[in-house]
Amino acid sequence: MMRTSRVPALAPFRVRSFRFQWPADLATSWAFEMETLILGWYVLVETGSVFLLTLFASLQHIGTLIAPMFGVMGDRVGHRNVLCAMRAVYATCAVTVMTLAFTGILTPVHVLVIAGVMGLVRPSDIGMRAALVGATMPPDRLIGAMSIQRTTQDTARIAGALTGAGVVAMLGIGPAYAVVASLYVTSIVLTFRGGGARAVRVPGAATAGAPGRASPWRDLREGLAYVWTTPHLLAVMCLAFVLNMTAFPQLHGLLPYVAKEVYRADQTWLGYMVAGAAFGALLGAIALSRHGGAIHQGRMTIIFCAGWYAMLLVFAQLQHPVGGIVVLIFAGCAQSLGQIPMITLLLRDSDEQFRGRIMGIRMLAIYGNLPGLLLAGPLITHFGYPITGLAYCTFGLAFTALIAVRWRAHLWRLDAPANMR
Repeated sequence: MMRTSRVPALAPFRVRSFRFQWPADLATSWAFEMETLILGWYVLVETGSVFLLTLFASLQHIGTLIAPMFGVMGDRVGHRNVLCAMRAVYATCAVTVMTLAFTGILTPVHVLVIAGVMGLVRPSDIGMRAALVGATMPPDRLIGAMSIQRTTQDTARIAGALTGAGVVAMLGIGPAYAVVASLYVTSIVLTFRGGGARAVRVPGAATAGAPGRASPWRDLREGLAYVWTTPHLLAVMCLAFVLNMTAFPQLHGLLPYVAKEVYRADQTWLGYMVAGAAFGALLGAIALSRHGGAIHQGRMTIIFCAGWYAMLLVFAQLQHPVGGIVVLIFAGCAQSLGQIPMITLLLRDSDEQFRGRIMGIRMLAIYGNLPGLLLAGPLITHFGYPITGLAYCTFGLAFTALIAVRWRAHLWRLDAPANMR
């Protein structure tokens, strides 16, 4: 604790729950990245179909439609309890894949079905993590905590991608999934040891003329109404949807296709590509953990989201993996510098009692991945990856600019609450 007192970037670790939550989230993120890489490569190699690859990636996001209800339950029964239950589902699915692989009966159909089950729960994980941090962290340490929290995803993408590719190449999918399952079990234990078990508020308390608990649907409607009538929250939600539809598919779901079909490379190079993007994001997160108190969050979100599109546009035109990895480092850095202020803005400038529902609604924006990924398959088949990437980035930049203009008074002006330091 003496070290955390001397190093401002480590101040969030003074909070007991964060000391348990950070390694729990790290284990979960590591397992996520290994799983996505292992199964994505498996589907592509076994079927040779970019459509089935994009279908696999899309299935991981089908739960976005019910993500707000996870937020409602987090506000009702505690974010920690919801996270523990979600991670128990991940562990069960991982053990199932491991068993099928060891018995030699695993098929792409099994993978797609299990991806669909995981996809009902997984999209809400990041939102619930953020809500738990927001519920347990003092406001003056929030952006530092969210920056450190972001490193769980970025370091996991580096280590998980490289380890996942190496373990499968050396030992096969069964042993690789034994590692994945053990990581999920570890995350359950650590999450349970953390704080935040109780809800921030007592939802649905009796009021005049309406005794008893309100229904979850009423809680959800209240959360949706709160976002709709709060301009900076609505602007961020719109931007998040556009990013998930046009930027995230290029940086996540389509990388196996780029590695195999554009670069003519193997899964080891795919691991390097994923690790390169994550390394750039990690650099951005570290920078914000040290200097986050000096930024204007609304304006920084707009600038670096636009920069992210610019890097992805360059990446889509490259034909060599070395150049692609270099550009992915810059793309990852821009992503981190745009996404961390966005999440912090949602948590800091919103009513505490709506925190879980706001993050659940934020996860609803991940639904943009579904049309983005499913549309990318036929577009790439007919026009090629460079033209598809150009179209996605042009569309994303145009809508980012439109959002910045439409909500200029709430996101861009220096005197707006979103830009207050």
